[in-house]
Amino acid sequence: MQLSTTVNSAFEEFLKSTVNLDSDVASKARQSRDNLIENIKGFSGDDDFFITYNDRILKYGSFAKKTKIRELDDIDMMFCISADGRTYTELTNGFEIEGIQSDKDNGLCDDGTYKLNSTKIINRFISKLKDLNDYKKSEMHKNYEAATLQLKSYIWNYDIVPCFYTTSDFYLIPDGKGKWKKTDPRIDSNSVTNINQKHKGNVLNVIRLAKYWNRYNSTYTIPSYLLETMILNYYDDLAEKDNYWVDLEFRSVVQYISNKILDDVDDPKGMQGNINYFTTEERNKVSEKAKLAYDKALEASGLENTDQKSAINKWCEIFGNEFPKYDGE
Repeated sequence: MQLSTTVNSAFEEFLKSTVNLDSDVASKARQSRDNLIENIKGFSGDDDFFITYNDRILKYGSFAKKTKIRELDDIDMMFCISADGRTYTELTNGFEIEGIQSDKDNGLCDDGTYKLNSTKIINRFISKLKDLNDYKKSEMHKNYEAATLQLKSYIWNYDIVPCFYTTSDFYLIPDGKGKWKKTDPRIDSNSVTNINQKHKGNVLNVIRLAKYWNRYNSTYTIPSYLLETMILNYYDDLAEKDNYWVDLEFRSVVQYISNKILDDVDDPKGMQGNINYFTTEERNKVSEKAKLAYDKALEASGLENTDQKSAINKWCEIFGNEFPKYDGE
């Protein structure tokens, strides 16, 4: 059991021991990820694989952005395939890649067409990944947008998204229905870095705290990308301050979420439109839960100057049993 005598030390210990990734685990994961990338690069040009576009492979997602919380369960990457002269046509339902069918496209197009089927490409990745010795198994991710590779030695999996880089400087990835959609995770990565730097490196811990609260306390779990986007929107509009206290920052963020979750939230990349897919009823319930967290955080803040024990106990009501207990008696 973690014990603390002050709210500040409780949050410091909570972040270090419960919320943030263990530094040794993160280091091993980065090394393992980089080894996997090299292994897949080694398949480039095989008769049953693709020519890879090594300069456009992306490490993305929460782990790459340093917004992941314990326990590390998955690591995302976008593995870029050389377009080799293929073209795409934008349709009302997304993007399709059209091109002349080459030998390596055999079996990968929609029936009777020369249009690459993204699900078939994921399956080709899966069949190739099964040749790697250090991994347990490879299968389709539940959203049909990635190949998931399970490790033998570690607890995390890899979600590997095949993609194409376009001359318009964005990426095409599977849409989960056999076709393609555009994205550019570089925009999200740059946004996290720039906004965190603007606020003296204090935003990442707030995001991770909010994710922890969201995981264990939300009536409906807010999708990670939506949650991060709202928090970054909050800090992007906020002027830099002289002092940041993580408990007070969290309090302000859940207040912001309680209001903004009721509205549509635009994709910061400008590629998806609204990313808040909750129904009106669900939005109201998430708003109520965030407002409850805010009210308790406000009460805890009011207690801190006179009663550290009661303040810590109030934070325990928000974050659960893993939050440090008071040890001042």
